[in-house]
Amino acid sequence: MKKHSARVAPLASYSVSELNSPIPDGASRSSVTRCKPGANCPITRSGISRQLSPLSVAEDSAAPILELQSRSPSGICRHSRVERQIRSGEEGTQTHTENNSQEKQAQTRCQSCTATFLKVVWGFLIILSVSSSWVGTTQIVKITYKNFDYPFFMTWFSTNWNIMFFPVYYSGHLATAQEKQSPIKKFRECSRIFGEDGLTLKLFLKRTAPFSILWTLTNYLYLLALKKLTATDVSALFCCNKAFVFLLSWIVLKDRFMGVRIVAAIMAITGIVMMAYADGFHGDSIIGVAYAVGSASTSALYKVLFKMFLGSANFGEAAHFISTLGFFNLIFISFTPIILYFTKVEYWSPFSAVPWGYLCGVAGLWLAFNILINVGVVLTYPILISIGTVLSVPGNAGTNNAINE
Repeated sequence: MKKHSARVAPLASYSVSELNSPIPDGASRSSVTRCKPGANCPITRSGISRQLSPLSVAEDSAAPILELQSRSPSGICRHSRVERQIRSGEEGTQTHTENNSQEKQAQTRCQSCTATFLKVVWGFLIILSVSSSWVGTTQIVKITYKNFDYPFFMTWFSTNWNIMFFPVYYSGHLATAQEKQSPIKKFRECSRIFGEDGLTLKLFLKRTAPFSILWTLTNYLYLLALKKLTATDVSALFCCNKAFVFLLSWIVLKDRFMGVRIVAAIMAITGIVMMAYADGFHGDSIIGVAYAVGSASTSALYKVLFKMFLGSANFGEAAHFISTLGFFNLIFISFTPIILYFTKVEYWSPFSAVPWGYLCGVAGLWLAFNILINVGVVLTYPILISIGTVLSVPGNAGTNNAINE
């Protein structure tokens, strides 16, 4: 015990300068001298005398132990707890993000289903409205012919009502739009269908004149066909304009060739020939078929040229254009019924004999038909509008049977 205690020197035997001074690079443990208690410790600049004791060794050996203690189970638990909290927070964020994305996808699907459902509902309403307006127009024309047999005057009078198309559109704009515009500003906005400069006198004559002539020819030939054939036959023949639109689009607009449509066009033309052959190729039947086919052809040419020169038009632009046709008809076509009246081609007397009620009915239903077609393009699928036009054939047949009974 005495030998072991003699080896341990007290901490006070180290001088402060020795403890605080760094060991020089050239010094080694063998060069360090040990001071006895109570003796003077020599200090030299060439080396540092230091008394070694087991305390310094203990301190050096204690460093790894302290480091291990810092990695003790309690420290590991704290560290792992923090990691778990971070991971749980990340997992919670990811879960919240996934839930939000799933909710957005579900909401998008719901909105898409709702929009599709509304389109289908509007489609059925448009089908019924288009079919009813076209059947009503055809039947009232047949009734009017019993007392007033002047198709061009009826065409001119009905076309003038197209002027009201844009006011009807603007009324709908005021009722539904959140940001309402003045009539002049809305009119200028819709005038862009004629170009960036809007509607000018040159464009009014250049673009409106050919379409106004085609519009008048389409309606006039249709009314002439109703003088020769039944309403059902004329409606069926006029529905062939879809086949003519495809053929002209393929030739003029260079649209994609589709064999199914070619077959449909051939079948439509075959149906025309069979209807003409039903009563023989003579008399009023063949003339009526020629009028109906001519009306369908001019209607198809109107649509193809509109697509070629004016492109696709929205509802406002279509309303503006059709109202412009009405103005052109009133200003430039009005001389034609006057000439026909004084040349006794379409002469009536007195004016009180004119069935204004029937004429207004025909003009109003014709205007409603054109408005419904343009509204239907916005609200539903275009194919449903075509179905509505086709359904006018059985509608006219059923109406004829009801009238005859």
